[in-house]
Order: sequence, then structure tokens, then C-alpha cells
Amino acid sequence: MKLINAVILCLAALAVPALAQDKPADTNMQILLDKVKADKKLVVAANMALNEAEGKVFWPIYDAYQKELQAINERTGKTILAYADAYNKKALTDDLAKQLTNEALAIDQDELTLRKTYAAKLNGLLPAIKVARYIQIENKIRAAIRYELATGIPLVP
Repeated sequence: MKLINAVILCLAALAVPALAQDKPADTNMQILLDKVKADKKLVVAANMALNEAEGKVFWPIYDAYQKELQAINERTGKTILAYADAYNKKALTDDLAKQLTNEALAIDQDELTLRKTYAAKLNGLLPAIKVARYIQIENKIRAAIRYELATGIPLVP
């Protein structure tokens, strides 16, 4: 349980890209990101109980999903940073609020589409119970990340 909590907190911290950083900070951030990805994979592995044949099918699909999920995380981070910038400058206009809202909704839709796509890829390759378990694990991690992000993002004034 402690490992899951640590992974969730680190993932939440990494969901928003770092602002201007110098080279050592970039290197440290990459090391942390690599560690978090490895820890998340350990959490998934510990909870999936895959046999060898299932693992050979699952892990390449997992890695592809994580790669596509990273693109969604980067979009989320950019949207949050755009909001934070406007919020801090007290420059949030109706047009910008509409644009940011539309992007946030598009990100949500794209993430749902991604989950459906990868669930479909896993169905038939793994028992349905294990597919459901994996989707549940991902959903729990994503919910915790969203909660952590939400606590740090003030409401629109």
C-alpha cells in the first residue's frame, strides 16, 4: 500500500511538466520519472498475477498504452500551466476559459477513447477478469492523480 501511495504522489507531481529548469534539474526529473514508471509497473505486476504466457502478451500492450498515456499527461500539464499562468496574472478571459475548458474535455474524451482501445486489445488475449483488473488499477491510479491535481488547482475566479 505504501508503494502504491508513493507511486501515485510521484505520478501526480510529474503529471504537470516542470517549468523552466536547468540541465541538472532536467536530469533529476528524468531519473525520477523513470523511477516512477518502474514503480508503477511493479504495482501493476504485483496486482495482475499474470502467468508467463499472459505476461508475454500483456507487457508490450501495457508499454504502448503508457506511451500514449504520457502524451495525454503532457497535454493535461500544458492545460494546467496555461490556466495557472492566466490565474496568476489575473488574465483569465471568457475566451481563454472556454478554450481551456474545451481542451480539458477533449483530454478526458481522448483518455476514455484510449482506455477503450486498449481494453479491446487486451480482450481475447487475457481473461476478461484480468482485463477488468488492469483497467481498475489504471483507473484507481488516475483517480488519485486527478485528486492530487485538483487539490492544488484553485477554482476559476
